Amino acid sequence: MATQTVKIEELMELVKSLEARVATLEESTKPKNKSDREMTDDDARSILFGDLKDMKHKEVAEKLGLSYGQVYSCRLEFTFKSIHKEMREKGIANPWKK
Repeated sequence: MATQTVKIEELMELVKSLEARVATLEESTKPKNKSDREMTDDDARSILFGDLKDMKHKEVAEKLGLSYGQVYSCRLEFTFKSIHKEMREKGIANPWKK
């Protein structure tokens, strides 16, 4: 087995290029639609039967600084069950629930 001689400068350049590659890969795997905050009951009311009820999930999420998943989960009754109960008591149907 032959021994390969590598200069420190060459190793440093290789490490720098690998660091840059790792940073690029880490950036590409970050969630693209992450939430800036927690959804509140008032947000849920707006999303379900308020001024945002006719907007698409993605548009609502961007407008309120929420994630797509938060809006989706709320509209499909996975979260904010008390708000859904409030809707039923008021006779408001959930158009998102199938």
